[in-house]
Amino acid sequence: MMRIDAHHHVWRLSRADYGWLTENLAPIYRDFGLPDLMPHLAAAGIDGTILVQAAPTEAETAFLLDVAKGDDLVRGVVGWIDFDADDAAARVDAVAERDLLVGLRPMVQDIADDDWLLREELTAPLEAMAQYDLVFDALVLPRHLPRLVELVDRHPDLQFVLDHFGKPQLASGDIAAWKDDVATLAARANIVCKLSGLATEAAPGWQVADLREAVDHVLACFGPQRLLWGSDWPVVNLAGGYAQWFAASETLLADLSSDARDAIFGGNAARVYLSSRGRPTSRK
Repeated sequence: MMRIDAHHHVWRLSRADYGWLTENLAPIYRDFGLPDLMPHLAAAGIDGTILVQAAPTEAETAFLLDVAKGDDLVRGVVGWIDFDADDAAARVDAVAERDLLVGLRPMVQDIADDDWLLREELTAPLEAMAQYDLVFDALVLPRHLPRLVELVDRHPDLQFVLDHFGKPQLASGDIAAWKDDVATLAARANIVCKLSGLATEAAPGWQVADLREAVDHVLACFGPQRLLWGSDWPVVNLAGGYAQWFAASETLLADLSSDARDAIFGGNAARVYLSSRGRPTSRK
């Protein structure tokens, strides 16, 4: 079974479209490219990746698609389009011509309007995404989860992925409402969940035990066939780094069968993202 890192980034600061990436985030405030990632993938036995947008610009999506085109390691790209544009559906049509594009991700966590997901204007571009078998990656915060449930119900033909578990507040331990909302969301068949981004939601110096309750809850709700592993590199460098997060993930999933672990560490990502788009997942 091919192992796939279903969520990582690359960026070039000179592009100047990463508004969230400032000098205050010193460990990741520099350029990161695929050569920086390669040693981590080799150590973890990762065969392919999904490259995910980190800037709310169509220019960055074009940049990522060019990066992916140049290296077979990248199996697909989750990009961005301006969903607020009057011609948003046409923008989906245009970018869908790029075979390596496998999904789109509006940066909902940074949008001021908490009800943005429920805008009627999203209907046309989301229907276009479903037509092209593009996945909707949901970068949301816990307060957005009830809106996401409604959106998922509105678009039963569209595949959704919940990024980073919906960012539960692990550092404070205030996750009761999050647990309820995740259980409600998991009852919808057209959404899966990404095991990623938890290290940066936990308190500094986190231990595996600090993540256990959230991971066990999502496993119980979604099941191992609807869980995808991702590193969230290089953001994970803010909270221990690739190797620590990968080792923690292996520990958290150790009680599962080998088939279940294979699904989480690659098989599910291949099914969700690469069934009809992106690069083939067979080993060379």
